[in-house]
This record gives sequence, C-alpha cells and structure tokens, in this order.
Amino acid sequence: MASRDITDLLHDWAGGDSRARDELMAVVYDDLKRRAAVHLRGEAADVSLNPTALVHEAYLRLVDQRRPGWQNRSHFFAIASQMMRRILVDRARARRTAKRSGRWARVTLDEGAQADGPAAVDVLDLDAALTRLATVDPRKCRLAELRFFTGLSISEAAQALGVSEATAERDWQAARAWLFKELTSR
Repeated sequence: MASRDITDLLHDWAGGDSRARDELMAVVYDDLKRRAAVHLRGEAADVSLNPTALVHEAYLRLVDQRRPGWQNRSHFFAIASQMMRRILVDRARARRTAKRSGRWARVTLDEGAQADGPAAVDVLDLDAALTRLATVDPRKCRLAELRFFTGLSISEAAQALGVSEATAERDWQAARAWLFKELTSR
C-alpha cells in the first residue's frame, strides 16, 4: 500500500474512524513486526518478549491515545518507535528490579557489528544516554530513537523529522559517536 493510502487511513483514524484504525493496523502490522524483530535481535536470549508481543503492546498504547494527530506514515512510525522504546525500557526496569533478576536487556548499538556478533548495550543505559543526548541535541536524540527502536531507514527518519537525508546522515553519525562515547566511558 502506498504511503498516501496509509496517510489517508491515519487521518481517518484521527477523525474517529475505528474501521480506518483497524485497516491501518492490518496494513502496517508486518512492517512493525519486521522492525521489532530487527531491534530485538540485540536483546538477551532469555528475553520473553518477541516481535509479535512487542508490536501488540505498542498497538495497545497507540490505540489508547485520546486524540491522535497523525501527520503521515513517518510520523506514525516515529510515535510507534517511542512506544517500543518505552515498552523495552519498562520491561528492562522490571527485570532489573525483580527479586532474582539482575539480568540486563541488550540492544545492538552498531548495525555493522551484527555480522561479527552484536555489540550489546544495556537498554537502560541506552535510555539514559538518549535522555542525556536529548538535553544536548533533541533532534539527534529523536533520530537515534527512530533508528534504534523502530528501525527506520535514514530516509524515513529524515522524513519523520522534516530534515534532508544529508542532514539526517550527518546527525546519525554524530549521534552514534556521541552515544558510543557515553556508553563506553561508564
């Protein structure tokens, strides 16, 4: 389905059409599941959350919004990325505070390292680093969030942020370097 059709469904949903919401979710479900699977590859092996469960939890949070003001497909996926981040961080916090837990959730920081084995990072440390990055440069933080938690391409993230692809690519390089420094200096 074309982005224009998705945008039309988003606008209809924002106007209160629950059929449009259901139709939209049927259209984007596989894409959300694929993005969730990419992200969860970096998680610890014993994590009970699978891509289907992550998408379903995100869906429940998305449909619970009072007045969604969807602008377009990229905006929808940007909001979905925030939902996935919150879900993963909430679950990591719950595991960390569990009586016998002590296990850490892992996410991949460097997509190029996946071939050699993922460079795993504690999701809570990543969340804290992203929060610090937001105080320094909110746009770079949003870009990193879109890339890590939803798996948006540079082009899709640029569109969601309303910047050029070249700007998004520069921001992505800077954000990755900043996050790497933050996460390895601990």
